[in-house]
This record gives sequence, C-alpha cells and structure tokens, in this order.
Amino acid sequence: MSNALSLSLRSLFVFVLGLSAVAVQAELKVGDRAPNFTLQASDGETYDLADYRGKQAVVLAWFPRAFTSGCTVECKSLAENGDEIRKFDVTYFMASTDPVEKNAEFADETKADFPLLSDPDGEVARAYGVFTRGFARRYTFYIDVDGVITHIDTAVKPSSSAEDMIANLENLGVAQRDS
Repeated sequence: MSNALSLSLRSLFVFVLGLSAVAVQAELKVGDRAPNFTLQASDGETYDLADYRGKQAVVLAWFPRAFTSGCTVECKSLAENGDEIRKFDVTYFMASTDPVEKNAEFADETKADFPLLSDPDGEVARAYGVFTRGFARRYTFYIDVDGVITHIDTAVKPSSSAEDMIANLENLGVAQRDS
C-alpha cells in the first residue's frame, strides 16, 4: 500500500472515530433524566442540580459566549423579565463554557439577577449534548421537580428568550409560586 493511500485511510479512520465520538455525546430527549452538574456561578456560589430534585423545577439555558451580541440580548431579556419568570416555582440559570470570572463580569454588565454557570472544560455541556467547537449551542432545557427533561428548546431566539421561557413554563404546567 502506498504511503499516500495509507495516510488517506488513516485520516478517514480518525475522521470516522471523531464522528462516532460526537454520536456518543449525549443525545438527550424529553423523558430522559437530566445529567447532574455541580458548577460555579457568577454569584460566587456553586450549584448542584441534585439539590433541586424533589423540590423545584429547573431551567438550564446554554449560551455560546459571554459578551457576544446574541448572548447579551438573551441575558438582558431574562434579566429584564425576571419578575415574570420568578412567578413560577422554578430556578433558572444560563450556562456557558466561559470561565466563572468572565461570566461574573458578563452578569454584572447585563444586570443578570440570576446565576450564570461556568463549565470551562465543557464536561457538562458534553453531557447535555450541546458542546461544539469549544463552546455550547444555544439550547434551553426544562427539567421537572423529579429531574426529568420535559422540554428542550433548540431554536432559542435571544430577543424573545424570556417571553418564550414564560410561555414554555406555562405550557409545561410548572406551578406558580404562592404570592
């Protein structure tokens, strides 16, 4: 076998292995148990999804990069409409693969009144199937009180993210807080 052919076959083999690694990455769907996470946040706290099981629904909104235009619009939308979102018995987070220091600066700049989680090694993003080319895709996961995924929004619109989140919480029948 010629060196060129051998190199081509080796390259093809590596490419196919790479594709299978992507396929092995979580392909979560409604009805699956949400992968647990323990992540540092912009508010200096560490959050663990398991702490909410049996107590409260959780929304996990992945975003690609702090300080980019779409992510800034999305974060501001959630911050400006936090009072409406908090009418539901839910804890909500935005999450990215940015370092916690960058997310803290971003949260401050956008006046986020909710935690921005940091997954700098992408391990949790991989578990959720959103990791691609070093950052997270803009997907939002709705997780019920039992830790089960009830909805996955793969077409998040930054400008209407808060309104869409509120509509999804209503459609999913998430309980409202007592006034």
